[in-house]
Amino acid sequence: MNPGKPFIPGDVCLLIDNKGRRYLIDLGSGETFHYHGGMVGHDEVIGRAEGSVIKSSSGTKLRAYRPRLADYILAMKRGAQVVYPKDIGPILMYGDVGPGMTVLEAGTGSGALTMALVRAVGAEGRVVSVERREDHGRHARRTIERFFGGLPQNLDLRSGEVEDHVADVRPDRIVLDIPEPWSVVEPAAVHLQPGGVFVAYLPTVPQVQQLREVMRGSRAFPERTTFEVLIREWAVEGRSVRPEHQMVGHTGFVTVARKAEPPAAED
Repeated sequence: MNPGKPFIPGDVCLLIDNKGRRYLIDLGSGETFHYHGGMVGHDEVIGRAEGSVIKSSSGTKLRAYRPRLADYILAMKRGAQVVYPKDIGPILMYGDVGPGMTVLEAGTGSGALTMALVRAVGAEGRVVSVERREDHGRHARRTIERFFGGLPQNLDLRSGEVEDHVADVRPDRIVLDIPEPWSVVEPAAVHLQPGGVFVAYLPTVPQVQQLREVMRGSRAFPERTTFEVLIREWAVEGRSVRPEHQMVGHTGFVTVARKAEPPAAED
């Protein structure tokens, strides 16, 4: 990604029409993008600044930007269900993921959360992302390389079961989007750094209940919270201000816990 610079071949470009429809394309010299509004030559975009207005062959206007990560996640092809931007933000904040940290993630899925973690830990940090399905792992690698222009040096993609990697990685943070995150509680109680944060993203209440019960039994995670995030846009047109008729409701539950030394038996 080259923010602030003119588009070049190989860039990922987001085209937005006057109705807000979005199209994600990979720019290449001499290539053409076809859609219902006509054709757009990639060379019409290459060399132009972000925010430029491009006209299709039918005269339809589109504006060209480099996609924000949120744009990319919502528009990219998916191999597995993604964690949506509205949940990624709170996961990073409440998980307290920051520069220089080592984060163990599973599963990689389509790579949405992985990309956000990679940016959050920075060049001095490290993300180890584990995916049990090889097809999802291959898809995620392609998706991540497309956005970053290659595989980031601070990302280690692995295959297998995440609980087998906790002892090796000894992470500062654990971030999970897997069906049975409770299987990671025991190794996390031993190998997650003191004060480390454990985050799990789950779609259903029974999964949350089981995770919380296992955490309570481990006695290593006394500080626990579970929440969901709902987001509603507002329409603002002059003096007409109202909530949009549709909102993004439930997508998943976020459970966050901090590791502490388990109390002695007599406590």
